Amino acid sequence: MPRDLADVLHYFLPELEKGDPAEAVPTHPDELLSARRGDEPADFSDDRLLPHAPPPPLPILGLPIGERDVVRAALAWNLAIETTRLGGSTLILAPESDRGSPLWPEAGVGPLGSELIFCPAPDLTSLYTIAADLAASRAEKARRGGIVFVRIPPAWLVDQQVPTDVIRWLLLLSSSNRRDLTEAFELARVLVEAHPHIEIGLTVHGSVTIAEARSAFEFLARMSEEELGLVLVSYGLLVDDLHVYRAIAAQRPIGMAHPQAPATRALMDVARLLYEDARSRVLG
Repeated sequence: MPRDLADVLHYFLPELEKGDPAEAVPTHPDELLSARRGDEPADFSDDRLLPHAPPPPLPILGLPIGERDVVRAALAWNLAIETTRLGGSTLILAPESDRGSPLWPEAGVGPLGSELIFCPAPDLTSLYTIAADLAASRAEKARRGGIVFVRIPPAWLVDQQVPTDVIRWLLLLSSSNRRDLTEAFELARVLVEAHPHIEIGLTVHGSVTIAEARSAFEFLARMSEEELGLVLVSYGLLVDDLHVYRAIAAQRPIGMAHPQAPATRALMDVARLLYEDARSRVLG
């Protein structure tokens, strides 16, 4: 599992530094997991995945996204789609209040079989209870694993009534802007206090260069370790690309609307990292 942005930069083409487009070439999920964990490709004859043994639930990945944060919601939606392209089973779970908002497309099965579901959860505990039920019920058909992406209203994370350790795995999406990084740090502080066993990852988005993303990650990672005792996990970067905003405006997946764009390759690479870690949690 990556612990420093330098550990994941090999996933990103040198062309991203220059801004040149590159074609995304998916790698087989079994090869990805083997390379990440340093062992043989996953064997789906493992007793834990045989029909007589209930398969483990899909991992739940929380994403704090504000009710007007269209860009981060679009990135989350596209990461779910790209995870599906890699062979995973994915769904996005969001509060019912999101229905009809500009954050998401229509509910239901979407591109490549990814799915968006709205649920009547009034708080974080209810949201995660529903997510856990879905993660268990979808595991039977998810022979190659997958992820349940959960949109969490940030205000719910500061609720003092939330039981300890409701959240185990969370992804922060932050730009390299120092104000955004500071906000991400303060949110991490609240999360660590409420959920001592939480694992928090960071994907830097909107970066123009790899150096800019590296600097942003190192800034937040250093603060997190020194002040919170938190080892921040790097899930790479999403480049600043006009194609991202064009795809959002057209309400189309970036990888389908602009398959040759640098943003498409970056989304695929971040999805790879998330998918590999998700499968490690199930098979490890």
